[in-house]
Amino acid sequence: MKKVKKKIKAAILIIGNEVLSGRTQDLNVSFIAGWLNKNCGISVDEVRIIPDVEKTIIFNVLDLSNKFKYVFTTGGIGPTHDDITSLSISKAFKKKYDFNKEAYKILEKYYGITNFNDGRKKMAKMPNGSSLIYNPSSAAPGFKIKNVLCLPGVPTILKSMIGNTKKFLIKGKVVHDKNINLITVESNISLELEKIQNSYANKNVNIGSYPFFKLGKVGVCIVLRSDSKTALTKCFNDIKNLVNLKKIKIFK
Repeated sequence: MKKVKKKIKAAILIIGNEVLSGRTQDLNVSFIAGWLNKNCGISVDEVRIIPDVEKTIIFNVLDLSNKFKYVFTTGGIGPTHDDITSLSISKAFKKKYDFNKEAYKILEKYYGITNFNDGRKKMAKMPNGSSLIYNPSSAAPGFKIKNVLCLPGVPTILKSMIGNTKKFLIKGKVVHDKNINLITVESNISLELEKIQNSYANKNVNIGSYPFFKLGKVGVCIVLRSDSKTALTKCFNDIKNLVNLKKIKIFK
């Protein structure tokens, strides 16, 4: 992985009727976003959830591919009739949809010739010219074509594969974070937080304020994020000074 000192942005495209219907809860977005930031210095700036509809997949893949350095898709690369992600992406990039010889051999060895049925063979079909993303859990590989990286929707399998995408990625700046939980309400600190945020506007520090209710306590979680550890620490100290000045209790 080549390292560059700049911000690199990615998008995630969740593909699947089961997610939109509520039958399946998505667990992949937070994992992918966290992994990309921590391991690659890549920030996820947009997430979309779309159905298993060819035209919709094609439009969103092309749109996101033009806007972001990388696009990660999840879902729709399995053996069933509604797994149409690979075919749709082939059409999006005007690539032949065909068997990848290496993927075919991997799956044939995994299942054995007798059990290597048409549904399982389908998982070896992808856009011509794709690079494989190897799967240590269930053999069926994902693939990369242009700047789009296609992964399965099953969270445990995706997690086992994500490390194999690293060789395709350029490394950017890692974003660090700090947080503090306060026993107060947002309106009690909103003006002061705005002043602090404005003072760090040119130092690439972002301050987020998120209310919570825990153990009968109403509070606010203040989250600071920055690619500069020095600026992050200084801003965090300013927040703590505000907390001390207003005599706000910290929730531990």
